[in-house]
Amino acid sequence: MRRGPTHPDQEEVGKMSLDVKEKMQVRLVFLGAAGVGKTALIHRFLQDTFEPKHRRTVEELHSKDYEIGGVKVTVEIMDTSGSYSFPAMRKLSIQNSDAFALVYAIDDPKSLEAVKIFREEILEVKEDKYTPIVVVGNKLDCESDRQVSAEDVLSTVELDWNHSFLETSAKENENVVEVFRELLQHANLPSHLSPALRRRRETFPNENIRPPMNKTNSCILS
Repeated sequence: MRRGPTHPDQEEVGKMSLDVKEKMQVRLVFLGAAGVGKTALIHRFLQDTFEPKHRRTVEELHSKDYEIGGVKVTVEIMDTSGSYSFPAMRKLSIQNSDAFALVYAIDDPKSLEAVKIFREEILEVKEDKYTPIVVVGNKLDCESDRQVSAEDVLSTVELDWNHSFLETSAKENENVVEVFRELLQHANLPSHLSPALRRRRETFPNENIRPPMNKTNSCILS
């Protein structure tokens, strides 16, 4: 019995559907006061580099691809301004994102207060108290200048807020990968991808960076 040819449009639709199922996109946003090291953490993770001078950022979007458990995942990382001068831009970033890193510096108590403000804004915009958030205490290399107790922050973040907490040093590359692993594990990814995320960080073959709107150099970041 002779079978008629399969309509080419049907074949193409099938392939397109499969491609859509196999490709995913996740957006991570870094929020925190100016000078706490948001940009330094992102650059350490993406490029394994450290720039010691503060470079003021308005907004910068990085995009890279993971191959996780056989699934292509595009990870977008938004680096934001540390000032409160762009509320509309920040609100839009929050609305369009899946997980958040709230960064403070362990030698700057005021930056921890900023974390609390940003957290309230996220919960208000997302209208979901279970929004994935990782609180990051950066500048572990400034331990001798520490002014924020890790124990106190840990208690608040994990017990009261029910978020993850890590301390890092972008300068010394300490716990930087762990921050991104936590964010991706808690982002809106299928559960079958979690074991692959726990095992390793995959190689990123491509990177696209939207040109930053930034100016000025001053303090040391770590």
